Amino acid sequence: MATDFIVIGAGIAGAAAAYFLAERGSVALLEREDAPGYHTTGRSAALYTENYGPPAVRLLTKASGAFYREPPAGFTEVPLLHPRGSMIVAPPGHEAKLRQALKEMQRTVATIREITPKEALAICPLLRPEMVAAATYEPTSTDMDVHAIHQGYLRGFRARGGTLVARAEVTSLTRRGGTWTVATSAGDFSAPVVINAAGAWADEVGKLAGARPIGLEPKRRTAFLVDAPAGFDPRGWPMVDDFREVVYFKPESGRILVSPMDETPSPPLDAQPDEIDVAEAVEHLQAIAAIEVTRIQRKWAGLRSFVSDRVPVAGPVPEAPGYHWLAGQGGYGIMTSPAMGRIAAALAAGEAIPADILATGLKPEHVLPGRFFA
Repeated sequence: MATDFIVIGAGIAGAAAAYFLAERGSVALLEREDAPGYHTTGRSAALYTENYGPPAVRLLTKASGAFYREPPAGFTEVPLLHPRGSMIVAPPGHEAKLRQALKEMQRTVATIREITPKEALAICPLLRPEMVAAATYEPTSTDMDVHAIHQGYLRGFRARGGTLVARAEVTSLTRRGGTWTVATSAGDFSAPVVINAAGAWADEVGKLAGARPIGLEPKRRTAFLVDAPAGFDPRGWPMVDDFREVVYFKPESGRILVSPMDETPSPPLDAQPDEIDVAEAVEHLQAIAAIEVTRIQRKWAGLRSFVSDRVPVAGPVPEAPGYHWLAGQGGYGIMTSPAMGRIAAALAAGEAIPADILATGLKPEHVLPGRFFA
């Protein structure tokens, strides 16, 4: 099958890039699994906040906000963002560090503010008073409907004439006469331009194309669901982070989603939760909140892949003409997908990064792969 562009990986990054690319030409979107979003995208507990990640990531998130708040016609039949709010609590001995961090947060998000321990307990009454010495609250952070976002990209991609091929694990990439041939378990595909959005497998796919590795490091993140205590309805609670980054919890489908905020290095694989991580998270949760965990309702894990500066990577490399990276989304892939998808699509089509994205203060060198090889 011959197209103008090939995108490898149909998770949130690849789906977004393919969606925007389909406005520019024919696109084949290749997915190794039976269905898109099986790995990290389908296991995300996404929260939209411009107060997360390195400065460049916050700019990418800011540049993505308008798309989520007012998606294109036909993209979705449901809201993509839902009010949630988020709170960071600091136990005794960490007050000064939280207040110092707050100064940096407020440079990006004007609505975030310090609240008193009494206010924190009013917002989330199960917090243990002795564990809340200081707190911040961001009322404007929102839950994200990951399924609706991902399906919106895929549905729009197909509507624009794109072709999605599942069970298409890449086995080789070769370039001849200005055209890439991508051999897969579902057949061969060819195009002048290939975008590698293979998630945790991106460096492995890049090696097949002869591209220098960008130092991608997949890291496992664990999450699980527990019941709320009898008599408590958690649906109106915010997401609550322990400032020490040992646990967070938030409402999820009438229960409480908990994560130990782990970042355990891992090879690319179908990640599974580690019992030690789950046990430690339960211990930290029960220390900070009066939530007795008697049973884990469901548990899972996903891989979040980072590069050294923890900023996503998009764009071409000189050693493999026509080959483009779209990798290293880390824990920011859902939040930044509109901006990163537009950037990847523009660069793949030989265009400049969109002006409105650069107007946030983002610089091309923040995302281009050349920053690793200068």
